[in-house]
This record gives sequence, C-alpha cells and structure tokens, in this order.
Amino acid sequence: MNRIRCAVSAALLFLSACAPEPAPELNVMTFNMRYDNPEDGENNWRFRRERVARAIEMNRADVFGAQELLLNQLNDLKELLPGYAEVGVGREDGAGAGEFNPVFYRTDRFELLDWGTFWLSETPEKAGSKGWDGACERLATWTVLRDRAGREIFFINTHLDHVGEVARREGVTLLLRRIDSLCGGRPVVLTGDFNAEPESEVITHVVGSGRLRHTREAAAERSGTAWSFSDFGQIPEGERQLIDYVFVDDGFDVRSYRVLPDTLDGGFLSDHAPVLVKLQYYDTKR
Repeated sequence: MNRIRCAVSAALLFLSACAPEPAPELNVMTFNMRYDNPEDGENNWRFRRERVARAIEMNRADVFGAQELLLNQLNDLKELLPGYAEVGVGREDGAGAGEFNPVFYRTDRFELLDWGTFWLSETPEKAGSKGWDGACERLATWTVLRDRAGREIFFINTHLDHVGEVARREGVTLLLRRIDSLCGGRPVVLTGDFNAEPESEVITHVVGSGRLRHTREAAAERSGTAWSFSDFGQIPEGERQLIDYVFVDDGFDVRSYRVLPDTLDGGFLSDHAPVLVKLQYYDTKR
C-alpha cells in the first residue's frame, strides 16, 4: 500500500512539474487625477496627492494611464511612487507645458522598449496642435513594455476633448489607425478619459470594428459604481457619467472590472474615480 501511495505521489509531482504555468495576471488602471487647480480648495492637489499614491499602491496597479497631470503633479507622483517609472510630455509644447497623459509602469515587472507621443489633430506630429473643433490640445502617449518573462504589450493612454464632437470622433479614428500601425502584433491596452458615455457614438466607434473591447462588457466579474465622474461629489448620483475606460484586444482575458471609490481616508482622490481592470494573458508568452 505504501508503494502504491508513493507511486501515486510521484506521478502527481511529475504531472505538476510538467503542467504549464498559468498565464500571469496584469492590473491595469486608468485615472484622471484632476489638474492642480488653486480654486479647488480642500480638494486641491496638495491635499490629495498622498491619497492618490496610496490608492495606486493599495490596488497594486502594474501599469496605469493618468490624465490631466501638470508637471508639478507628475514630479510629486514620481517621488511618491518610487517603484514606478513613467513616460509622457506636456500637451502644449511636447516638453513640460500643459497637461500630461503619462503612462506609469512598475519597474520590478516591466522594462520600457519604446514609447512616443502624437497629438489628436490633423497634424499629429506637431507638438501643441489642436484638432478639428477641439477646445484644447489633446494627445496620446504610447509605450511598448516587456515583462520579466519576455511578454510584450502595447499600452496607449489618451484624453479626448470635452467640447469638440468632431475632435472626439476623428481622435478615435486616429487612435485606432495608430494602434494598428504601432502595436506590432502585441496585445493592446487603451486607457483614457473619453469624455463620452458607453452608449455614445464615440465609444461605439472604438468598439464597432471589433478590434477592441470595453473591459466592463467583457469582464467575468464587475463591481463598483456605474459612473466614474462625480465632480468631487457635486453631481447628483443619478446624473453621474461613466467616461473613463480601459479597452483591450483579444490578447487578454478580462478577469475583473471595478470602478474604485473616488474617496479614501475621508477625502476625495479626484473629481474622477479610478477604474481598475484585472487582465490575464491568453497565451503564456506573447
């Protein structure tokens, strides 16, 4: 009997050793952090920055796209999040002026292979260019990241215009075109504040071709609020909108989707709530 038990144990150990490792998971976040506005009073950035950093660390974001960061905010986060590196430029001049849409990634998990920026305009390589009927300069920051196991992903982060309908529509067209030309067959993640609700033409345009999926609809599990923008709680809850998104292609299985609380430790994180998505690679190595 002992010999049978030993044989069974040996067989199980052999099968366990031979079984392929499960594909790893990836925690992705999109987070509009609200620009440093002196008129925000108790919700000004200087009162929120530590909470923002804690929320990122508590939720173990592996890579995240941020929106609306001014240079001083970017520098604060670089100091508060020493385990992360980032890439991005200011939208007004391609250097340090104006809002950034940076991509942050955990340095213990990823190395940066490539990155770049383009403006959502008729002249996407021209720094500071406004597009179509847009009220502001808008840009996208893209990266190619490789994890320690050799898997590579294409991650792109953006912020669509809050006024221009044509700018949002044409901006999406440009984003989809650039994703196809830049991703190199790698799994794709697109994050951002799209200033549009899920039923809008803007979001229908993103998912309409079947190239990308809204993670909320694709997730095995969903939790959190149905909205992501509360304007620091000033909008009545029934009127709040979902305008922040994580989209992925078929390189990932969406394990869970969650709109996180927009408060922590009794104070607001931002006028937006962060969105956290847990992804799993479909293949053990891409």
